[in-house]
Amino acid sequence: MKTLISNVRAVLMDGEGTVLSSAFVAVQGDKIDYVGIQRPQGSFEREIDGEGNVLLPGFVNAHAHTAMTAMRGYGDGHNLQDWLNQYIFPVEARWDGRAMACCADLGLAEMIASGVTCIADMYMRTNVVAQRVAVSGLNANLCCGGVLFGEGFDPDANSDCVAQRALTEQWHGHNGGQILVDASIHGEYTSRAPLWEWMAAYAKEHGLGMHVHVSETQSEHEACKARHGGKTPIQILDEYGVWDTRAIAAHCVWTTPEDWAIMAEKGISCIHNPISNLKLGSGVAPVAAMAKAGVNVALGTDGVSSNNCTDFFGDLKLAAMLQNGVNHDPLATLPAAALAMATVNGGKALGRKTGRIAPGWDADLILVDFNALNLTPCHDVISNLVYAAHGCNVAMNMARGQVIYQNGEFFTIDIERVKQEVYRYALPLLFPK
Repeated sequence: MKTLISNVRAVLMDGEGTVLSSAFVAVQGDKIDYVGIQRPQGSFEREIDGEGNVLLPGFVNAHAHTAMTAMRGYGDGHNLQDWLNQYIFPVEARWDGRAMACCADLGLAEMIASGVTCIADMYMRTNVVAQRVAVSGLNANLCCGGVLFGEGFDPDANSDCVAQRALTEQWHGHNGGQILVDASIHGEYTSRAPLWEWMAAYAKEHGLGMHVHVSETQSEHEACKARHGGKTPIQILDEYGVWDTRAIAAHCVWTTPEDWAIMAEKGISCIHNPISNLKLGSGVAPVAAMAKAGVNVALGTDGVSSNNCTDFFGDLKLAAMLQNGVNHDPLATLPAAALAMATVNGGKALGRKTGRIAPGWDADLILVDFNALNLTPCHDVISNLVYAAHGCNVAMNMARGQVIYQNGEFFTIDIERVKQEVYRYALPLLFPK
C-alpha cells in the first residue's frame, strides 16, 4: 500500500535536530519512500492529514518483559532479590500459554498506545509471545533468557537451549524481519560458563544478536568479581565470546570505564532502564559517561512489575533529566540525545533500520497531538517531546507501514477481549486466593 502523511512537523532524527515543517512523508509498503516539503508526485491509496501535529520515528523499547503486566504493582517495596524470590518467581511458576497470551497482548497494547513500534523482549514461553507480537504488528527481537544452575550441562536436555533452537527455527526473520530472534543469557549470576559458550557459538553460527542482563545491582556486580578473580560481568562474558556479535546489555548500572572500553570496541549497546533501576534501588547507570566513551545507549522500560507502566515518554523524560541531576550538569544529557536513545540508538542496538525518518528506513512512525494542553505552547518541538509529552498524546502508531492504532482505537488487538481474559482467567490462575 502507498500512504501519504501530510501537514506534519517531522522530527527526522538525522543527528542534526532537524524538524521539517509542513512536511510530506510517503510510505511504500513497509518502508519510507519520500520525505520533503513538496507533495510527491503520484497517487496514494491512503492519505493521512497530520493537522500540523508532530511526526517522529516510533519508539524502540530495547529491554522489556512484556507479559509481566500481570504483576503490575505486585510485591512493591522489596529489594531486587527478595522481590524476585518471594514474589515474582512463585507467580511465574504458574504461567500457562493462555495466561501468557492475554497478558502479552495487554503489555503490547499499552506500549502501542504510548508510541512504541519495536521491542526487545526477554521472557519465558517466548513462542506464545511471538504469536502475539506477530498479530499486533509491532517489530520485535525476542529471546528466552537462558539460565543454568547446578552441575552438568547437556544442550539437548537444557530447556533454554531447546527453546532457543525451536524459537530460531520457527520465528527468526518472520514476516520479512518483523520478528528477529536473539540468543540470550539471563545474567552472569543465573548461569555458568558452559551455557555462555553454547549461546555464543549458537549466535555466531546463526547470525543472531545477544541479550543479557548486566551489572544491574551492586551485589550482583561484586559477587561476579568475587567468583571470577576481580572480573566484572562484561569482562568474564567477553572471555567466553558472548559479545562477539551484535549485543545488548540491559541495565549496566555498576559497569566501569574498563567495561565501557570493551563495550565500545565490541559494539555492545547499553540499554538504560532508569525507572526500574530507581524503583528497585539499584542505582543510576552512568549513561552520559558511557556515551562519551563511545557506547551506544538505548532505552528500555524493563518489566511492568518493576516499572509499573510502559508509557515510554516517562522513561524518556527521566533518562533526559537523571544524568543532569546526578552529574550536577544541566548539559549532561540534552533533549535531542535522550530522544536518540528512544529511537535511532534503539534501532542500532537491535540491528534494525528504524528510528529515523528518511527514505529507505522502516516505516515505523508515530503522530503526537501537539494541540494537547501539556504541549501548549511549543517553543521547541524536541524539548516538548522529551520533557512534556505523555503516551496519551499519541494520536497514531504506524508499524511497518501499517496503522495499528489511531485516536484511541486499536486495529490489531481486541482490547476489551484481552482485559476480560486477564481478569477472568490470568489473574485467578497467577494469584490464587
